[in-house]
Amino acid sequence: MAPRTLASRIGVRRGVGLLLAIVLFILPLALDVPGLDPAGERMLAIFLVAIVLFVTEAIPLFATAALIILLQVLMLSEQALVRLTEPSVSAREVYASLADPVIILFLGGFLIADGAAKYRFDRNLAALVLTPFRSDARRALLALMLMTAGLSLFMSNTATAATMFAVLLPVLAVLPDGIARTGFALSIPLAANLGGIGTPVASPPNALAVAAITSRGESISFLSWMLATVPLMIILLALGWLYLSRRYLTRGTPLDLDLTRNFDTSLGAWVFYAVAATTIVLWLSEPLHGIPATTVGFLPVVVLLATTVMSGDDLRALQWPVLWLVAGGIALGNGVIASGLDGWLVGLVSWENVPAMLLLLTIAAMAWAMSNLLSNSATANLLIPIGLTLAVSIGQDIIVTGVLLAVACSLGMVLPVSTPPNAIAYATGTVKTGDLAVMGVLLGVVGVLLVGVFLPWWGGVIGLW
Repeated sequence: MAPRTLASRIGVRRGVGLLLAIVLFILPLALDVPGLDPAGERMLAIFLVAIVLFVTEAIPLFATAALIILLQVLMLSEQALVRLTEPSVSAREVYASLADPVIILFLGGFLIADGAAKYRFDRNLAALVLTPFRSDARRALLALMLMTAGLSLFMSNTATAATMFAVLLPVLAVLPDGIARTGFALSIPLAANLGGIGTPVASPPNALAVAAITSRGESISFLSWMLATVPLMIILLALGWLYLSRRYLTRGTPLDLDLTRNFDTSLGAWVFYAVAATTIVLWLSEPLHGIPATTVGFLPVVVLLATTVMSGDDLRALQWPVLWLVAGGIALGNGVIASGLDGWLVGLVSWENVPAMLLLLTIAAMAWAMSNLLSNSATANLLIPIGLTLAVSIGQDIIVTGVLLAVACSLGMVLPVSTPPNAIAYATGTVKTGDLAVMGVLLGVVGVLLVGVFLPWWGGVIGLW
């Protein structure tokens, strides 16, 4: 009998996922769950469906996000098919998650990222930065990692990884066969994933954390997020560079780069440069002018479209599935809070006797472990609402908890399937699963310790919480 193909195994997993989702959806509705009122039982059913579908990917992640929104309208709002005595949320509030200010923030970030690719600014900038280090492999590796992480602060890490591999391919071609090529190929996903922790627009988990913090009456500015996370990013980048340069590059590794640059000097390109620079400056100077980062994020959308620097085709090409996924996560978090499910879930365990530092380390480790198997967005969708409720219940600052969980989710990069940058690196044929696993475990374990210990301390030192 021929072994099952990959497609058949995926089909079985999806079938099992759909069946399990249906069963777990029915159980809380058919049984009396102790300690939960009808609204909480309905939200538990939705939450269990979300867990199963996010884990098994029986349907696409963005489809699961849309399902979450629809189920909340049909089960918890004034439009519920079977009415509650008192609706937990209004249909308007649920649908508003699709236009949450965080979605607008991401929309602006995505449009800037796509504009950088359209006018080839990202590749030309990378070539410009790498040119001074073309004769020294280890220093070129460091410059490549810093450039990748820098771009990932304002672009999606997937787009950054794809861009930087386009720059890196000529480098791989001139390197001798063997581990040197592997070291350079590994540097891209490592730096792209780490760059994803540095700003609120760098990755979906960050956006979800900002939205969850805001929904509880607190806020964290664009600059404050960077002040908290960029030092951690730099520490992990330095550790990653030391590991890769010592493990894969010997002194005197030959390197001869052809990094030609041809910056676009058209009027449209200059308008894009000015708008992107203005947006970033306004994001970084939020404490001075007081304009929220979400409002600033809408600036490039309006100006770039109004000046036709970016077109309707560019708008259609944005990463809308990611925005829908974030919107679904926002709706899930709001529903968990509004229905009282968060308090019930946290109350299942007696957390009062657990030291605060041990608790932070535990939830950071849980987020990291789950993100290696699920997407970091799915993990953040599930853990951040519960983590913030847990923080409230034990008197822990919700801002530090939200940032901690978002960062820990982005550290999950052990497997080729853990993040898109890992998959892109694996697809080059120069990286094996074992290479990713060793690097991912090393950076992940150190990162979790730093997130659980350094991040709360550092934020307190600089007065962020």
